[in-house]
Amino acid sequence: MSESRHDTPHLPGPSLWPIGFAIGVACLLLGLVLSWIIAAIGAVLAVAFGLLWARDVTRDVRGEVPDIDPETRAVSDTAAAVAPVAAPAPLPSYTRSRFLEASTLGLGAAIGAVVTLPVLGFTILPSFTNREESEADLGPLENFPEGQFVIASFLAHPSQGEVSRRTTFVRNNGLTEAGVPSFTILYSRCVHLGCPVQPNGPIDEQATKEIDGVELRPVLAQSFGCPCHGGLYDAEGNRRAGPPVRSMDRYTFSIRNGRLVLHELYAVGNVSGTGANATISKYPWSTPGTHVDGIEAWLYPIVPSQVTG
Repeated sequence: MSESRHDTPHLPGPSLWPIGFAIGVACLLLGLVLSWIIAAIGAVLAVAFGLLWARDVTRDVRGEVPDIDPETRAVSDTAAAVAPVAAPAPLPSYTRSRFLEASTLGLGAAIGAVVTLPVLGFTILPSFTNREESEADLGPLENFPEGQFVIASFLAHPSQGEVSRRTTFVRNNGLTEAGVPSFTILYSRCVHLGCPVQPNGPIDEQATKEIDGVELRPVLAQSFGCPCHGGLYDAEGNRRAGPPVRSMDRYTFSIRNGRLVLHELYAVGNVSGTGANATISKYPWSTPGTHVDGIEAWLYPIVPSQVTG
């Protein structure tokens, strides 16, 4: 008589590795928008928990073959004693449940990659490709009287025509305490939704002049307003009313051979002081509607720089 045994399938116990792996992937994707440090931490977590998860799933397959007592065969009393014969060691087996589990995980990973990679390509890659840095020569410094705003309109890319026209509000602040020329150069797009900002003051159309493709118009502006949604900025570009989320963007500049040259845009959180004595909170340029400082900058991550002129 032999005892009948019913084999029960082995089910893996609960594991926290998939949760850690998911948290690592989430941190990695979030870090691509927020910070490379967060992305690196997420990558480390995803790799570490992924390896631990794979190790846990394949534990039975990688396990050592258990020792099995050698098979012995009973003989009759009259038969001569026969030396016991050792049974061959069984080969490692890969059960159907394990195969289905591994197949499901592999298929899920493949589907996730097919769905995720194109999304990352469309959302992340454009921020790091096809970026252009242009310069704009606004002409001699004599065209910008000290203490007065001038509306400067120019083509960022003349080969593209009017579609690349940009408008800035330029004020010559004189010299700083270090004897360096100071200019306030405000970009004319509202940081709410990108509508064109208008100066709140009379424009001297009679004094309009065009020099080397740059149109200059003096204006007595004490503030700036957005006619689309009621945004209001002071003479330093600080938000005073309405829906804008930060101060007006500014251009970096340099002086070359007595001429004012504009470079890239940058975002401004807040401006303290005025003119040459102003202290500017500078941040990498970001699209309108994006916070660059305060807790909102974490709740609404900074959008990587895009093509600007």
